[in-house]
Amino acid sequence: MLSAKSVFREILDDDESFALFCSIAAGGESQGGWENARIAALVPESERAMAPKITRHGADEDKHGRIFGALMKKRGVQPVPVPPETDYTMLLEREGIGLAHDRLRSEQPLTVQDIIVYLSHSRVTEQRASEQMVMLCRYFGDHPEVGKAVRMISADEDNHLAYTHEELLRFAAAGHGPLIRRTLRECALAEIRVYRDVSLAVMAHMGHVLGWPRAKSATLAAGIRAVYAWERFAGWHRMVSLAMPARRDALGGPAAPAHGLA
Repeated sequence: MLSAKSVFREILDDDESFALFCSIAAGGESQGGWENARIAALVPESERAMAPKITRHGADEDKHGRIFGALMKKRGVQPVPVPPETDYTMLLEREGIGLAHDRLRSEQPLTVQDIIVYLSHSRVTEQRASEQMVMLCRYFGDHPEVGKAVRMISADEDNHLAYTHEELLRFAAAGHGPLIRRTLRECALAEIRVYRDVSLAVMAHMGHVLGWPRAKSATLAAGIRAVYAWERFAGWHRMVSLAMPARRDALGGPAAPAHGLA
């Protein structure tokens, strides 16, 4: 039976597809670490209290990148080049979502509006990350090779999502609600398109590596497009709602170490 669990099991069990999966994941996490580090360095004076939380966010992302690298090292496989069409963070930037890398490479302080753009982008992408890790925890949380890693990363992603909710609600209370709503909607609609395209590209590469028959690849592609259709119709709304999280100040301390993983 074709299911998400069986597909991921195939990917994890094969060394070549495992290396590709981990390389794609590590690249995205490392990029997120760099972005958050630059944002923390450029936070406007009025929001300097946020800098340690943004730094923590970046440290978590860097840690995740190291974890995926450690999983490859433990398996005895080498990282592989990430195909451009599978580079989620790069494609989001090309869509104009989040803060442009040219902006982050400058030394000009960010504005409050820039911080709201950053938080809105994070709110949307962390929703996706949290959901994906919950799925992986459900299927592989007890896996002897990757279980500990997916549980740790999942907990971090939940913290990141809680942090974005809390900070955006704070800015909304300060009068930035219209900007937040507009930015969240733009980010969500762009993200679901990019996620569809990246998912199709990743599955095409995995299908080539694993020798999937054409019918299987076509079925998976149809499923990805069906998810996009649902998200375009209604599912994107879950990415733009805001609610005070049960866990407050989720990024108020240092990043948890990845003992035995990275």
